[in-house]
Amino acid sequence: MAIATRDLFLDLDRSSPVPLYFQLAERLRAAIEGGVLEPGARIENEVALAAQIGMSRPTVRRAIQELVDQGLLVRRRGVGTQVVRGRFAREVQLSSLHDDLVRGNREPSTRVLEYRVVAADAELAAQLGVEPGTELLSLERLRSADGVPIGHLRNHLAPEYSDIPREALERFGLYQLLRGRGASMRVAKQSIGARAASAREAELLETEVGAPLLTMSRSLYDDTGRAVEYGSHCYRPDLYSFEVTLVEK
Repeated sequence: MAIATRDLFLDLDRSSPVPLYFQLAERLRAAIEGGVLEPGARIENEVALAAQIGMSRPTVRRAIQELVDQGLLVRRRGVGTQVVRGRFAREVQLSSLHDDLVRGNREPSTRVLEYRVVAADAELAAQLGVEPGTELLSLERLRSADGVPIGHLRNHLAPEYSDIPREALERFGLYQLLRGRGASMRVAKQSIGARAASAREAELLETEVGAPLLTMSRSLYDDTGRAVEYGSHCYRPDLYSFEVTLVEK
C-alpha cells in the first residue's frame, strides 16, 4: 500500500530561491533516513502526488529522480516507486554477491531461472580451458536484496563442479558451494562495463527496456591455475555499484 506523503510538504517555501524539486527531495530524504518512510514503503505516483501538493508533474518527477539516482528510491514495474535501503556498494574483490549482501546486513534471495548441462561453445571452452563440446553446468539466477531484484547472473562451471544441486543455489552463495566442493579459489580476471537492458533483463530487474545496466564478467581460477567458473552478470546501477580502493605505488 502506498504511503501518503503530502503531509511532509505542507510548509514548503514556494518563495525561496531553493528550487522546489530540491526541497521536495530533501523532505523525502529526511523521511527515509528518519524512518518515517521505511524500506518497502511505496510513494504515490507522480501525477497523484503533484495534484495533492499543487505542483507540476515535472517538478515532482525531478525530485523523485534525485532520490532514485542516490539509491534511496527505486522504480519497479508493476509496483511503483518504492523506498529501499540505499544503493549497495560492493568492493571489487574475490567474493560472491550473496556473501557480500549478508555482510552488508541485507537479506539476499535467489531465483534459479535455468539449471542445465550444455556443450561448451568456442568462447566458453576458451574461458574455462576445456575442449569445445565439453559438458558444463549452465546457471541463470536472479538475485534480490531485501526483496528487490538487483542482479541477473549467468554462470558456467567447470565439469568437476557440475554436481552442485539446484536447491542449494537458492539457499547459498555460489562461492560457498564451490568451496564446499574443494575449490581453492585464488585469482580472477574481471571486466566491468555498461550496456542497455534487453527486454528479458528489463522484465527480470523490473526496469525499462534500454535502461542502463552495470555489467561484470569474471573468470575464476584455483591455486593451480585451472578455471573454476565463468560468470557474466548485470545489475541495476541505481541499486548497485562497485567500489575500488586505489593505493599509490
